[in-house]
Amino acid sequence: MPGEIIFVFGLLLVTVFFFASGYLRLDVVAILVIISLMLSGILSPIEALAGFGDSVVILIAGLFVVGESLVKTGGAELIANGLADGLGSIGPMAILAGLFLLTSLFSQFISNTATTVLIAPIAVDAAIGLGLSPYPILMTVALAASTAFATPVASPVNTLVMGPGDYRFIHFVKVGIPLQIIVLILTMILVPLIFPF
Repeated sequence: MPGEIIFVFGLLLVTVFFFASGYLRLDVVAILVIISLMLSGILSPIEALAGFGDSVVILIAGLFVVGESLVKTGGAELIANGLADGLGSIGPMAILAGLFLLTSLFSQFISNTATTVLIAPIAVDAAIGLGLSPYPILMTVALAASTAFATPVASPVNTLVMGPGDYRFIHFVKVGIPLQIIVLILTMILVPLIFPF
């Protein structure tokens, strides 16, 4: 038993090291750790699979497909451009709020990195076209992309806790949307103060 504890603790340290250093992707490290636990006899294959319900796998696969389809068909870019053009005449605060909401929405289904890469150039173009500093716009996009709270596929952490916590989609919505509103309000207050237009 003490040997197993030391082994598992060692795997935890290895996972943290690779996650912090960026040498390997987190999903690759997680799979290697699970295989190591099964090969050592600490975790059986049945126990490893018990954490993944069929509904969770289907939900995640379906939402990833929707997100990728939005990006590949140009739908996400069309929506973002339309938002920037439509809100530009109202004022910079409307642009901030609109970009925050759009980026936050996309980050619930697309990875936050992909969301930022997609929205950031559009946000910069909108800022330059309106004669605004791009810094508050980009900071808003960065903050909004990090608000991956409201769906189980918004971030790997959400996905990992869904099965073991017996959470459903609605649980993430109930907690995530109020958090997003709080971050939106703070962003609208603080970003223009720190990064003037």
